[in-house]
Order: sequence, then structure tokens, then C-alpha cells
Amino acid sequence: MKYLNRLEESLITSLMISATCIIFIAVLHRFASTIPVPFIQDPLLALNLSWAQELCVFMFVWMAKFGAAYGVREGIHVGVDVLLNRLHPKNRQKLILFGLCGGMLFTATVGTLGAMFVWGIAHTDQISEEIHIPMWLIYLCIPLGSYLMCFRFFEVAIVFFRTGDLPHHDIAHVEGLENYEGAK
Repeated sequence: MKYLNRLEESLITSLMISATCIIFIAVLHRFASTIPVPFIQDPLLALNLSWAQELCVFMFVWMAKFGAAYGVREGIHVGVDVLLNRLHPKNRQKLILFGLCGGMLFTATVGTLGAMFVWGIAHTDQISEEIHIPMWLIYLCIPLGSYLMCFRFFEVAIVFFRTGDLPHHDIAHVEGLENYEGAK
């Protein structure tokens, strides 16, 4: 599990950093291209960065799919649990397990339908407009992210069934801060 967690975190982080850098360079290029100095403007106008926006959109879609699975694992999804917390503990446990099983069923269904879609599109020669990569590679995030999210729901359900604990994100906690000398 530790390797899967690290892979998930690395993928999300890499996509986020890469997309930010690409967007920054594209904006800088767009701004610098308006400078009316021929030896600056001419080479910049010759440089084609039209692919940057399309690539970043695809990267953000991948981030969203894998970020949702990360959210289930860490317990950072938005939830309305006011009514749930007022229930008797037995009923609360049953309802939470029902919700987790519903999440598993939904994400497994989306993953399966996404896999069928990717399989169908993989046998075509559809490519993206600007970066010219096969569209099935772009849509592959649907089954991969959905199945990972289904697995995360399963993980949370098993831990909850055994211990009664759900993952909880403490917004006040900053990882690594406890090792800082000044923090007490």
C-alpha cells in the first residue's frame, strides 16, 4: 500500500508542478510576444506554444481523477454528516458502510464504462488537436482513476468495519511541522 500511496502522491504532485510551469511559460511567452522589439518579438512569435493550453487541460483532468481517489483515502472529501452524527451508533455504522459500498459501486461502474470507452476509442485513429497524441491515452484516466477510487472506498470500508474509524483530515495540522524546533 505504501508504494501505491507514494505513486498516487507523486503522480498528482508531478502533474501539478508540470502544469503550473507550462502555464507560467505560456503566459510569459504571450506577454513577451507583445514587446515591440524586433529581435525579441520575432523569435517569440515564431515559437508555437498553442499546445500548452490543451496539455494543461488534460493534465488537470488526470489530477482531478487521481485527486478524488486521494481525497477518499485521506478523508478530505466534502461531506454533510450533521444528520449522520445524530443517529444511534449502530444505525450510523450501517449508513456509513452503505455509503462506502455505494461509492464502490458507483466508481466501479464509472471505471468499467470508462474502460469500455477507452477500449473502443483505442481502435480508432483519433488524436488530440494540438499535441497529437492518441485520445485513448488521455481518456485512460477515467478507468484508472475510477478503479483507484473504488479501491480507496474499499480500503476505507474495511478499516471502518474493523475499527469504526474513518479517515479524518485535520486542517490545522501541517505535515513536518512537528520536527521544526520552533513549533511546540
